[in-house]
Amino acid sequence: MSANQADANQHLSVRSMCRVLKASPSGYYDWQNRAPSTRSIANLVLTEAIRNAHRESDYTYGMPRVRAELRDTGHGVSRKRVARLMRMAGIRGVSRRRGFTVTTERDRWQRPAPDLVNRQFRADACDQLWVADMSYIPTWAGFLYLAVVIDAFSRKVVAGPWASA
Repeated sequence: MSANQADANQHLSVRSMCRVLKASPSGYYDWQNRAPSTRSIANLVLTEAIRNAHRESDYTYGMPRVRAELRDTGHGVSRKRVARLMRMAGIRGVSRRRGFTVTTERDRWQRPAPDLVNRQFRADACDQLWVADMSYIPTWAGFLYLAVVIDAFSRKVVAGPWASA
């Protein structure tokens, strides 16, 4: 909300705002002075237990592990409730998964390689058609690239790290 909107809201009466929102002014004042509900108090207590479990895990646990910790301490709680309370409190677990990594970038101006087999990857005998593929394997030290050539008829590796002579 901008400063101008805040100034404009100060000049509006509760009656005007309630009329626009189709709510009764007495209902608004009743809501404003009402004590917190049992559910909201339970959510506050549970959020604090979630914070403690998250803190004890060195801020690494996500919803499934936080929920398991809560269940171990006697809190019967659903996964959706734990997820909602963690989201509202800004608590997130650490994901050890790596994000998507682009390993090659195609040159937009370069023509693609010609399709010499017209997408027909079947052969009638050995050594008529070889197909190749290249992939990468993420490791802690970086990427390892794997290139393999396979005979389309026998499905045996012709060239690659496991090729037999």
